[in-house]
Amino acid sequence: MGSTAIKENRLEPAAIRVWTENRFIYVELTDGRIIGFPADRFKLLSRATNEQLAKVELRLNGFALRWEEIDEDITVPGIVAGNFQLPYLVKNIEQ
Repeated sequence: MGSTAIKENRLEPAAIRVWTENRFIYVELTDGRIIGFPADRFKLLSRATNEQLAKVELRLNGFALRWEEIDEDITVPGIVAGNFQLPYLVKNIEQ
């Protein structure tokens, strides 16, 4: 008795636009979603100035983010999957 494996054809998410705002990086994906993450989730980005963060470019047909000045590359599928270098630190907000 044989078995047949059905392969799912999933397209990896790619970015069509990237921008920074208040030390967050935002990515608009080809499927219409917009995701954002704090720069502090990556070692090199956490040490970058706001001006350096703003110099982000899309590379590899939207599958990577590149910061030339600080020599940092991050894959878009990696951020969509939640693969960050550093934990998310919730800031204490006093009311």
